[in-house]
Amino acid sequence: MTDNNNLQALANSGVSVWLDDLSRARLTSGNLKDVMENSGVVGVTTNPSIFQAALSNGDSYAAQVAELAQAGTSVDDAVFAITTQDVRDACDVFRPIYDATGGKDGRVSIEVDPRLAHQEAETIDQAKALYAAVDRENVMIKIPATIAGLPAITAVIAEGISVNVTLIFSLERYRAVMNAYLEGLEQAREAGKDLSTIWSVASFFVSRVDTEIDKRLDAIGTDEATALKGKAAVANARLAYQAYEEVFLTARWESLAAEGANKQRPLWASTGVKNPDYSDTMYVTDLVADNTVNTMPEKTLQAVIDHGDIRGDAVTGTYADAAAVLDDIAAQGISYTEVTDLLEEEGVEKFEASWADLLGDLQAALDAAK
Repeated sequence: MTDNNNLQALANSGVSVWLDDLSRARLTSGNLKDVMENSGVVGVTTNPSIFQAALSNGDSYAAQVAELAQAGTSVDDAVFAITTQDVRDACDVFRPIYDATGGKDGRVSIEVDPRLAHQEAETIDQAKALYAAVDRENVMIKIPATIAGLPAITAVIAEGISVNVTLIFSLERYRAVMNAYLEGLEQAREAGKDLSTIWSVASFFVSRVDTEIDKRLDAIGTDEATALKGKAAVANARLAYQAYEEVFLTARWESLAAEGANKQRPLWASTGVKNPDYSDTMYVTDLVADNTVNTMPEKTLQAVIDHGDIRGDAVTGTYADAAAVLDDIAAQGISYTEVTDLLEEEGVEKFEASWADLLGDLQAALDAAK
């Protein structure tokens, strides 16, 4: 629930607002419940960088760290225990939303160890382990959309586990993600599972596309190149929504829908605006579309509350213009495939680096608590 007109306008347009942050302090202070009850937030996403930041501010974790240290817990098992507890507790906070929406929202996401991003079998095993450890219906397991991640997505969906697919940058990979989801549903159907209980979102990353392409446009430096700055990310995401519309109108999908299957919603991720010259709400206002999720860092959420200009659907009907933007960027000699491949590689590397920092900080805390 929210009294804010901007957030209500998003909800009325079919956009679910999820918070891209979680920490023990948010849970124990009541802040997480407050943003759910008063700021229109109906879900939570986490990632390795979020947990690294949370644990670096470690006072609220001291008691659990001391307990784990006394038990001689390894650093990998300790981080597993700490993060799954935060997600379990957040799932409990959001359970009323989950119940009220029939499982669509009220979701909390936790990501597999980023070091497994290119390991299919290990990703599947850890997804199952995370699901069992959190032990809440409204958890979503995040799996990266790497080549190894695609069959893992299918396998985990086939087990009846809801999945948040992360680190999607390219339209080609997004279509492969949707195919992996449908394959998982088909396998679940063959196994006799209730398809209506399986949900998924596909996290299509936004701001990083502009950051990388703008850098290349700046290097070109012509008026034509400069005029294209700040346009690539929204265009890319709008074309992703076009792909979503196409896939979820096919006969293949309709056969699954007839048995209760749920559409895999597009989720706009990385929606914090990096360039101060741009509107700080552009990756929200310009991507309003039905049956989508926008997961926002708190700074972006507060900007939307304060001055977000929500004017309904900003996506359907824009596809020709969006394709023209990407064509114009390609005409400048910028390779779309090169950019999206780089962003995926960098995305995995950034999460691995955050995880390494998290493990280092936690190991030091465990040693100090012995």
